[in-house]
Parts: sequence; C-alpha cells; structure tokens
Amino acid sequence: MSVGQDQLLCGIFLEMGCVHEEQIEEALEIQKLRPKRVGQILLDLGYIEEDHLLEALSEQFDIPFEKDISGDLDTSLTAKAPLSFIREYQMVPYKQNGDGYVVAIHDPINLLPLDDLRLLLGGNVVPVLCREADIQGVINSYFDNQGESATDMIETIASENDDDVISFDDQDVDRDLLDLANEAPIIKLINLMISGAIKERASDIHVECFEKDVIVRYRIDGVLYEKFNVPKSQQAAVVSRIKIMARLNIAEHRLPQDGRIKILLGGKEIDIRVSVIPTQHGERVVMRILEKGSFLIDLEHIDMARRDYESMDRLIKSSHGIILVTGPTGSGKSTTLYAALQRVLSPDINVITVEDPVEYQMAGVGQIEVKPKIGLTFASALRSILRQDPDVILVGEIRDHETAEMAVHASLTGHLVYSTLHTNDSSGAVTRLVNMGIEPFLVTSSTLAILAQRLVRQICEKCKKPLIPEPESLRELGVNPDDYAGREVFFGEGCPACQKRGYYGRLGIFELLVMTPEIQELTLRDADSNAIKRAAIRGGMHTLRQDGTVKVFEGVSTIEEVLRVTRDDMLTEEVLD
Repeated sequence: MSVGQDQLLCGIFLEMGCVHEEQIEEALEIQKLRPKRVGQILLDLGYIEEDHLLEALSEQFDIPFEKDISGDLDTSLTAKAPLSFIREYQMVPYKQNGDGYVVAIHDPINLLPLDDLRLLLGGNVVPVLCREADIQGVINSYFDNQGESATDMIETIASENDDDVISFDDQDVDRDLLDLANEAPIIKLINLMISGAIKERASDIHVECFEKDVIVRYRIDGVLYEKFNVPKSQQAAVVSRIKIMARLNIAEHRLPQDGRIKILLGGKEIDIRVSVIPTQHGERVVMRILEKGSFLIDLEHIDMARRDYESMDRLIKSSHGIILVTGPTGSGKSTTLYAALQRVLSPDINVITVEDPVEYQMAGVGQIEVKPKIGLTFASALRSILRQDPDVILVGEIRDHETAEMAVHASLTGHLVYSTLHTNDSSGAVTRLVNMGIEPFLVTSSTLAILAQRLVRQICEKCKKPLIPEPESLRELGVNPDDYAGREVFFGEGCPACQKRGYYGRLGIFELLVMTPEIQELTLRDADSNAIKRAAIRGGMHTLRQDGTVKVFEGVSTIEEVLRVTRDDMLTEEVLD
C-alpha cells in the first residue's frame, strides 16, 4: 500500500472514531521500522478489531464487506479452482451470481489474481471483503464437499495395483494435507481417514487387522466407533503408507514400532503419534492425534467443584511438595496439570517440564521431551533439571522407582513437583508409591494432594431433552430415590450436530484427596487404599461418582455415562459400605 493510500486509510479510521491521532502516529512510527501496512500494525497493537479494518478498507476500495457468508455458502464452488490458488491468495468463490461468482477476499490491495480466477471459473467475479477466519473456514470444509469419502475411496482402490499407490515424497511432510487431495488412491484414503478423524474430533484412529477384515475405528469422546472396512487385499498398502509417513521401517513386520507424523490440515499443525504392533493377522496401527494449536484451559474453567478448585488453587502455589493427578490414559491429566502451570506461571519463577511427548507448547516454560533410545528418560532428565535451579517441575508421568525417588527428592529439597500416576482413584496413588519402593515416611512428608479424574461425555446442547429418572437408576448411581423424587435429569436425543450420538464433547469429574494428618498416620501404618479412602471421605472428600452425580443433576451429563466411567469407583464404594 502506498503512502497516499495509508494516509487515506488513517483518515477513514479517524472518521470512524475507532482510533486516536496519537495511536495513528505511533503506528506510522512503527511502520518506518517494520515494513507493514498501517492497518495491520493498528490491528497488531490492539487499537482496532478486524471488522474495523475491513469496514475502512471497504470504504477505501468501494468493495462490500460481508460479516457473515455462512447463509449463502455453496462450498461445492471451492472445487472449481485449485486449492493451492485459493490458499495462496485467500480468494474463495462462495456464491453463484447469475452467470458469475461472488468471491470472498481478505486483501483488497492485490486484486490481480481475480483475473486468473475469472479465467479458471469461466465467468465474471465480484469481490467482497470477509474475515480471514470465514475464508479459512470455507477452505477447511473442502474435504466435506468433495463428494468423496473414505468408503468411496475403498471402492476405487480395490482394483488398484499396490505397487503404484505406495509412493511417497519426503516433501509431502511440509505440504498441507488438503493439497494432497488428488494424489494416488491409497495416499488419498489415508488422508481422508486422518482428515475425517480430525473433523469428527477423534483422539485416536485404530486400524485393526483380522482374519478377513481390516476395520478402521475412531475414538470420539472416549468411545470407539467403527467407521469403515478396508479390503483385506489392501491391508499391506494401508499399513505401509502409514509407516512411510511416520518414517518407520516398512520391511520390519515382527517387532513393534513407534513413530510420529507431522502434517498440516487447513493451516493447523497436527502431530500424530503412531504405534504399530504385530498381531496374528497382520500389523495393527493406532494413531493418537495431537493438535498443536490446542488451547489451554484455565484452572477455573476446568469443571471442578468450587470447593475442590479453591483447595487446588491454594495447593499449586505451595513452595514445595508433590501434587499428583491420577487416572487412565486419555482422562485429561496433562490438561489439568497445564492449567495449574498456567495459573502459577510468572516472570519470577523458573518452570521446567519433562514429558513424553510435549503435548502443549507453553511460552515461558522450559520443555524437555524424553528420548529413551538415547538414554533421556524421565529419571535422567529430572536429575539434570535439578541443576537448572527450577522452582516448579512438571514430570509427565511417574513410571518407576527411580523417577518416583527423584520426584520425592526434588520436593524435599524445596521444589514444587507436578506429576501424573496411573491409578484408579486418589487413595490408590498413596499405596502405589509405597509399592514402588518409596518409604511411607517419605510419601507423607512430600505429597501434598492427589487429584483423581475422569472425562465423561457431555450432553449435546442442541438435542438435550429432560426426563424423570427411574428409581433403580438412581440407586445404581448411589443416591436415595426419595431424596430426588420429581427431579429432572437430561439426555441427548441425537441430532446431526452430534451425529446422532446424543453427546458432544467431554468434561471432567474429580476427587481431591488432601494429605491430612489422619491420612498421613494411616500411610505410616501401611494401611490399604480403602482405609485411606474412608478417612478422606470422613474428611469431606467427594468421590468421582459423587462428583459425577452432581454433573448429572446439573444437566451436563447422563446417569449412564457417569456409571460407565466410574465403574471402578463403584466397586471401591461397595467395599467401603
């Protein structure tokens, strides 16, 4: 944009009243040092919003600004132009206009590519200004409207020669998955498999080989759903393609292998952990999807009961000790620990983590990824971390005696340690540490609290319906039906938004065990986990099942879901009764 155009734009901003002259002058001074457009500088400084910029550009260039194009969106038009062109110039045809097309653009400065788009579409084009997120949303919906699914691809590849479809170029790693949509059929099938899983919010993709079938399943909101079958004849091609993407040895079929795939999907960086194991009928593959752009949740918004939140908020600010989060794989332990880290993070403390892998990128935190192949384990990394003068240490998982011993040593020498442990409930973590070889007196002197958690599926808000629960269901939940007579609970009827499942998303249920003097005394006497749990309940601890019951009557989850997730907790409760 020329100086004259910048001055005109600044005048429009002033007329709109969204900035002051001092802010304009500041932006122009910055522009002398950084070759950026003045509107973008004002946006970066937070003086204007994107809508202000687009309204001003609309007036300057006499191009309409459309705040919402979703109502007129015809995503089939996206396929009329090469996706690489659309992505590069951020120009998306989204609506038919007689013999021509309406094209969403974000940058009115460079309109020359519109001439190319006119030739590609074979008709006149009319530009309108749109938000960048709206344009990206149309691009991201490209796969949904190609008229082709993984099932369609399976029919296509059934007659293909495997040797022709297992080709791979190292440069593909740096290309957006959307740009690979027109590659060879097996490659396209794997791309559709991954993009479909991400679209459906799946956390894992399972490729399971049986005697006559190859079944692909997605884990969505903690539950596995079968999606489609791949012909047995294509099993080797599918597994080989995934191995190549993960840079694994395609000639090795006898030993387990672990790898990683890094891809781009709609501009988002996706990290996929790949595990391959040999089975009787072929190699089984599981891909864990980690979206690097995943946002961090504040501790205050992590669905914890107010009393537990206040206790946790106080404990995570302690000067030293160990705070453990327990639960099975995929129960949100890392999210909770990062929420705690975000809460305490400040310029005057040194925070270092050691993880496998680093799931969230966090500014201001030193993050170490373990690499057992070269000897960088949790224990060895923790030993080195202590020489880095940390205030807070996050250990991804305590897996063995050595790591547990190092964590206890760190806490006793003035460091605050956050970590995770695989146990069914909070009381089980105490006995687990003792069974790992940590002396009971060290457990009591180092451990501050143990938070057990699970994730339960959340009722879809768009199809939520009330019902009066059966007394038998309430008894199974562990409550007296007479106390809840006439109280409504809710369920999801099933709708397109939740794909007829009745659930959309997940939320946490928690039990927080604080190491009180009574529990410390029981630990020193080598009491079992049930005795410790009884003492914690007497002290006011709410169990996982009790917290789940609260969520049921708040209308955010169902009785069936809480019973499914807290089955182990119920068995323990029966012992306590």
